[in-house]
Amino acid sequence: MRILLHIDAIEAWRDALAERLPDAEIVTADDPAERRRDADYLAVWKPPEALLAEQTRARGIVNLGAGVDALLNNPARPEGVPIVKLRDAGMSELIGDYVRYGVLHFQRDFDRYRRQQARHEWHEHPLVDKRDWPVGVLGLGAIGAKVAAMVAADGFPVHGWSRSPKSLDDITCHHGDAGLAELLGRVRTLVLLLPGTNATRHIIDAEALAKLPKGASLINPGRGSLIDESALLEALGEGEQEGRLRGALLDAFPDEPLPESSPLWAHPRIWVTPHMAGPTPLSEAVEQLVEAIRAFEAGDELETVDPAAGY
Repeated sequence: MRILLHIDAIEAWRDALAERLPDAEIVTADDPAERRRDADYLAVWKPPEALLAEQTRARGIVNLGAGVDALLNNPARPEGVPIVKLRDAGMSELIGDYVRYGVLHFQRDFDRYRRQQARHEWHEHPLVDKRDWPVGVLGLGAIGAKVAAMVAADGFPVHGWSRSPKSLDDITCHHGDAGLAELLGRVRTLVLLLPGTNATRHIIDAEALAKLPKGASLINPGRGSLIDESALLEALGEGEQEGRLRGALLDAFPDEPLPESSPLWAHPRIWVTPHMAGPTPLSEAVEQLVEAIRAFEAGDELETVDPAAGY
């Protein structure tokens, strides 16, 4: 059995996978072409087109992350080969910490205090109680539901949104277009955890941003395609003067790394992080990878990605 592995920190992944599957031949992009081509299984994260084009007999693909848009949009993706993606694998708690930090960043006015520090200005802002700071989470899959629960456990009212109806403890759930509009009008911080699909592209556009209360904040540890960047910049306003939107904490972008020419870098009310909100914990991820490959080998039924839906 030959497994093509492609991901950052590849040596650690290769060693862990070799320990769990000692009889497998594990190849990478650095191996000679005659060794790496025609693998039985692909375990990949954002593989280059040329690498996928070599694979003509793959029986299964394991996407080594939660977002599958890069893989689905790769022109060389082998058609008809089932795709399995990692199920959380410990990422939700890490993303939850990122979101909790972001919510507190705005709720406790750390953004404003930082700007005041630069001006040597001593001025205390009135505290807004957590109970009066509703948080909206768009996307209630495995990760979104866990993140919403973590924020709710901190004492914030949480509203969640999904395409179809859902019911979650301690979360006010909304769905559909009407539900999205209702949620946007009620939250002071909006968190984006939707998959990147044709249906979600620019779901946060000028119209959506206009529905948020003035002074709302935005956190995006999801997909870069969810936000209309020009609409975001317009909502934030220019210079030190706050626009309709107070600030944004952004971890995902349409082009990564974020180009040096991007206006997001220098905006005073945008905080840029390099897609680090939810790094994949190695041990649990390798366990899921091994389970998936063994299930493929045994012909067991697996929950696979629907390419048409995009997740």
